This record gives sequence, structure tokens and C-alpha cells, in this order.
Amino acid sequence: MQDKKYLMIPGPTPVPPTVVAAMSQPLIGHRSDDFAKLHEQIVGKLKKVLQTNNDIFVLTNSGTGSLETAIANTVNPGDKVLALITGNFGERFANIAKAYGAKVDEVDFGWGNDVDLKVVEEKLAADSGYKVVLATQNETSTGVKNDIAGIAALVSKTPALLLVDGVSGIGAIEHKTDEWGVDILCTASQKALMLPPGLSVITVSEKAWRVVNDNQSPRFYFSLPAAKKVYDKWNTAYTPGVSMFLGMDAALDMMLAEGMDNVYARHALLAKATRAAAKALGLKLLSEDRCASNALTAVWSPEGIGADDIRKVLKKQYGITFAGGQGKLKGKIFRIAHMGFSDKMDIMIAISALEMALAQVGYSVELGTGVKAAQEVFLGKVE
Repeated sequence: MQDKKYLMIPGPTPVPPTVVAAMSQPLIGHRSDDFAKLHEQIVGKLKKVLQTNNDIFVLTNSGTGSLETAIANTVNPGDKVLALITGNFGERFANIAKAYGAKVDEVDFGWGNDVDLKVVEEKLAADSGYKVVLATQNETSTGVKNDIAGIAALVSKTPALLLVDGVSGIGAIEHKTDEWGVDILCTASQKALMLPPGLSVITVSEKAWRVVNDNQSPRFYFSLPAAKKVYDKWNTAYTPGVSMFLGMDAALDMMLAEGMDNVYARHALLAKATRAAAKALGLKLLSEDRCASNALTAVWSPEGIGADDIRKVLKKQYGITFAGGQGKLKGKIFRIAHMGFSDKMDIMIAISALEMALAQVGYSVELGTGVKAAQEVFLGKVE
């Protein structure tokens, strides 16, 4: 059927009609009192979601833009940076630091694994010269969730700043910014925040500001001091995406109305059902249950069958788009996103179509097996 599509990739994600309607409102001037009020209320709502009293900046750029903002404002050429890598986006964070001339110590825990806190503790104990530690909350390329609280507890004992990539996890996985002591948190609009691409969000602690204000790396559009200069007037340093701000206000209202505890519980339930279904179908999951993401699930393709062949059937015949593997996992896995504007029936549709696609590419499957497993999770029949 024309226009009947199911987008189940980890960004961009489906946008709720309420948010689309909000973005369709007539534009307001970005230097007006109306925009200042909008900006202020958005930041107030973000503080509840991010659990922080730190400064929050809503920037008109992508998630990668927020990561570069974090690096540009804290790293000078020659500074030592510890990068904790569990996949493609951990590598990206490290590469941004390298682009700014940092001496990056990369610790690769392997794609599909989470950060080993013992290794982090040993690295920090062996070298007190790290200025910044980079960590990824939710590694989108592998479906792995890292223990940010544990990492933060170790980094907070040192002079180093902890910079966290929360681009794909915020809104799906709880993040206690202040309680854990995260210095800079980065996220973006097009993932669990239920918006199109175009906005990023970054928080800055008092500890981080001391570094930011003394940093010498060139920065203009990505300058946090420039954003801070007009922050008290709820202005922005440069032209903001006004329609996106209107959409973010509506999306945050939806999340807060649902209740953040309920939002996180919903994501956990969808992840549990998806993983149960994959296992019931005899498929192997990339990450272990203990560190599995609640935002998306990465699944190994059956031996002898290309993951992209499964994805092609899903998209062409059923209008369902799963994400493929990235980097070294390209063609080997497929990823099912269940973040943001996603509910139980999205999972039921995805699993039933996956069963049919598997059968069509030659995998031996008993139709209904995965669907039943997901249903049992949703009905509370599985602990």
C-alpha cells in the first residue's frame, strides 16, 4: 500500500502526529519574547528528562555536532584523552578528538561487548594525565548499553572530565546526569526524543565550565562560551531551528505526560519482547542480556544468509525497514529499533514480518514462534 511504511531504524525514528502538528505552526521570530519563553520552557523540561541542574544548550545541528561541540570546548592539541570504545560510535567520538589534535588512548572492548569497569579503573590509576574520558551510553552499532554510572564513579575521582555520547539512548534509557557526575552529556533529536534530525542537546557541569573557559582550540559555531553569553536571556548564539524547537516542546510534553519511569519501562518491555522473539526463532543476539540496550536489538543473521537479503525482503514486501550492520558488522547483522514513538504492536508487526522474511530467504522457521514469544512477554507470562 502506498505510504504504508514501518521505520524501525535507530534514527531517524517515527515522529508522532502531535509533534508534526506542533512543527507545522506558523514560525515565530527567533529573537522574540515568544521564542525566549519557548526556549526557557524547553530547557526546563529537558532538565527533568536529563535529571540535571546544569546548563543545557539546544543546538541546531546533528548528534555528531553535539559530540564535536563537547570536544572542541574541552580538548587542546596534545591533551590526553581516554576513549572507551564498544562500537562504531565510540570510534567516532575518538576520531573527533583526534581531529582536534588530542593524544587519544583508545581502549577497544570489542563490538558486542560493554565497557569493563576494571579496565577503566586500571587505566585511570596508571595514568593521571587524562584530561577527558569519552564514553558511549548506548552503542547504536551493536545494541550495547554501557554502565555510565559505574564509569562516572571512577572518573569523578580524577581531574578528568567525563564526556558521554547519549545520542541514541536519552529518552529510552534513564540517565542521572547530576547524581552520577557526568560533566558533559550529548544527545540529539532524531532518536528516542521523537523528532526529525536537526537539533542536538548538550549539558555542561561546573567542573566542565572551568575547562571550557580555558580551552584554546579554535571554535566558532561550536562555541559553548558563545552560547553561554546569551543563555540568561534565553537567546541563541546563532539562528536556531525554530520549527524544531516547537516540535521538541511537544515531544517533551508527551514524554513527561507519560511519566519518565513509564517511558523507560516501556522501552525495557519492548526490548525484552524483541529479544525473546529472536531467541525463540533460533537467532543469535549480538549483545548479552546483562548489557543489552533498551533502545534497539542487534541480531546475527543465520549462517549462510546475508543480513541485507533479509532486510531487502522486509522493506520491499512488507514496508518494514530494519537497520543493517555498520563497519565490521556490515552484512552480518540486522538491527531492530524500538525507541521513541514505538509500542507493543510495532514489535508484533516487526516480528511477524521477520518470520515471513526468514522463511522466504531459506531459513527454517516455524511461523508464529517469535510472535508467540513476544506475546507472552507482553502478557506477563515471562519473568
